Amino acid sequence: MRDVAEAVGVRTPSLYKRVRGRADLFRLILEDVADELSSVADAAAASGDPATDLRALLTGYRAFVHANPAAYALTYTPRQPDGGATARSERSSAVLLRVVAELAGPEQTLPSARTVVAWANGFITMELAGAFRLGGDVERAWDFGLDRLLDAVRPVPDSGPGSGPGSVTGRRRNGTGA
Repeated sequence: MRDVAEAVGVRTPSLYKRVRGRADLFRLILEDVADELSSVADAAAASGDPATDLRALLTGYRAFVHANPAAYALTYTPRQPDGGATARSERSSAVLLRVVAELAGPEQTLPSARTVVAWANGFITMELAGAFRLGGDVERAWDFGLDRLLDAVRPVPDSGPGSGPGSVTGRRRNGTGA
């Protein structure tokens, strides 16, 4: 708390007048991050085309993380529930869930959204850690991954029994499976 007070230009006792302690400071930071990510998502998802909006949303998310790596890292650290975590998650995820629902369909929204977030988080975390050491163009890899991700969350056309979106057989029949 002393370091935070010094960084914002106040004395520690003055900081404690506004922030009850470390947990409260984390809560305030996480609320700010959720608000900023919500603003990024709102601005990005405006074209009306879900694939374009998801691409813009993830690209905006990536830019935000690059500009705020420490704040972003806090969003994935284990912590005690503070009662506001669910509301923050819902607020910062609302646009993503809407866009993914439009792209993947209502039945596949949550698994698709989790896949999207896991891929983006993994890629960005590796990028920030300097883990892409084999050369090549990281921007091109990002675009390639986004293309594959968009293909993965789009519904597979139904071509008969046993060919629904969750069916490996259906994907093979439709030419979209391995």
